[in-house]
Amino acid sequence: MPGPELRQIRAFVTAFARRQAARTVELPGGFAVLDDAFAFSHGNNRVLVDGIDGTVDPEALPVLADEALAHLKHRAITVLDDATGTACAGPLIRAGYFHSAELVMLHTGPVPDGGGAEEVDLDAFRVPLARRWRGFLPQADDDAVRQLVDRRETRRRGADVVGFIGARTAEGDVASWADLYMDPASGIAQIEDLITSEDHLGRGYADAVLSTALRRAVGAGCATRFLIADADDWPRYWYGRRGFTVIGRFHSFGRD
Repeated sequence: MPGPELRQIRAFVTAFARRQAARTVELPGGFAVLDDAFAFSHGNNRVLVDGIDGTVDPEALPVLADEALAHLKHRAITVLDDATGTACAGPLIRAGYFHSAELVMLHTGPVPDGGGAEEVDLDAFRVPLARRWRGFLPQADDDAVRQLVDRRETRRRGADVVGFIGARTAEGDVASWADLYMDPASGIAQIEDLITSEDHLGRGYADAVLSTALRRAVGAGCATRFLIADADDWPRYWYGRRGFTVIGRFHSFGRD
């Protein structure tokens, strides 16, 4: 059984997805979130499976996803329970999906002093964010990049408190940024999509953003502070050196 923090985090992620969605479709063991304005975005158009009640049939999941996402070019499924995700991997891989694991990382270290970053509007980092997306997805056209940038505003619906935290250069440009989602009533906060502009890598701007986000979460009374990191990518180790500990796994499946 998952620990209390992991159960709380799964509930938060599920609620965030529902609140952010333009519409939802209920499915056995989960639901689909949909937003036609951002059809290219897998995060805004996907199936989420929580696996809590044991009603998920791994063999039926590919068909359920095809039905729920039939109008889209892509297929995306997130499974929030580790055992269920492992059970679903075989049927989904046979159906042509790729599989990746995401680590749920809880902040258990000391809260850093200071930070030096601030809350910013999307327009303040729209240009460097678009540039980074073009680097991540060189095959994406201009409309796809626009969607991946503009979708960030829909995240303001996802939690009671949503802010964009940015660290500026001496010239005033936003060099690094991240989302901060908080539910002070339940004492939980998520830090998401921490990115640094290529021109400013390795200069401490990401540390400033992360420290500021953590300080804000503590100030809001959020004792449970977490983020989600790719299990196979280097940032997990960067976060580990900054007091984050792995407490669970989510599973992501996709097909273009």
